[in-house]
Amino acid sequence: MKLLGLHHVSLLTGKAETNFYFFTNILGMRLVKKTVNQDNTSSYHLFYGDANGSPGTEITFFDIPGLGRNYEGSSSISSTSLRVPTTESLHFWKERFEKYEIKHGTIEKRGNRDSIAFEDFEGTKLVLFAENNEKGVTAGVPWDKPDIPIENAIVGLGPVTLTVKSSLPTTSILTNVLGFHYVESYPSLKDDFPEIEVYATGEGGLGAEVHIETRPDLPKEKLGRGGVHHVAFRIPDQEEFKHWVKRVKETRLPNSGEVERYYFKALYFREPNGILFELSTDTPGFSADEPLEELGERLALPPFLEPKRAEIEASLRPLNMDEE
Repeated sequence: MKLLGLHHVSLLTGKAETNFYFFTNILGMRLVKKTVNQDNTSSYHLFYGDANGSPGTEITFFDIPGLGRNYEGSSSISSTSLRVPTTESLHFWKERFEKYEIKHGTIEKRGNRDSIAFEDFEGTKLVLFAENNEKGVTAGVPWDKPDIPIENAIVGLGPVTLTVKSSLPTTSILTNVLGFHYVESYPSLKDDFPEIEVYATGEGGLGAEVHIETRPDLPKEKLGRGGVHHVAFRIPDQEEFKHWVKRVKETRLPNSGEVERYYFKALYFREPNGILFELSTDTPGFSADEPLEELGERLALPPFLEPKRAEIEASLRPLNMDEE
């Protein structure tokens, strides 16, 4: 019984309209589900992914208007990454970032892989990794956007980086509870800092890795816009989910128990450094209430929120595809 890889990563935005523009117009990802935060239905929860809304391709955002800035630090998911097919794709994206005046770095090695770091309009820390035919978790199906060639399009999530004061408590949970295994370490891009530790699950590769950065010198992160709320890992189906609920409960880690999100079942818990982990099922998926070809085109609500649709829609702002 193994986790398959990354399921999704959820972040915070202070302005859904700008966020929507960036991830659909500039990054060319598909809005695969336009719904609401089920714990606060007056705000959007936006899911961006591949053409099919596949698990392992989704970066999601909770919209909290007026949210203050993120103060970086330890006990955090300090960066989120996305996959593109080749190193040549990174050159395409570097030129695109320059065209749209997106803050970005140079193409450089992280471990033995080519990558480029960049930020959205709210300072969200993001990285593009080139797959270059690397084996591992299968990539998604790129969304067809006219000004982004398919051979350069984003095809799924890459590794998340966790920044912690001490790696051992986190790696113990990853290996002893969640079944990850140590892969390698690679030099930090920052001088004289400890090496980054790489842990993987499932078939491994970019879509199944967690990178651990040890930074005892940093204060604890103060989460705000552009910060990462949680990372979710993939469970194939609801039957296997029951076994994972049992395993987490046996650790005596405080946890949410089973949570029904309609598009997937979820369980939440914090590892010892305070980072929020989620375990999520691949099933039933985002086509549970919308045809595949219409994903993200209307406000989708799970059945238990449908009776409140008029009230919920009245509290939400429209999203304008052309707004910057």
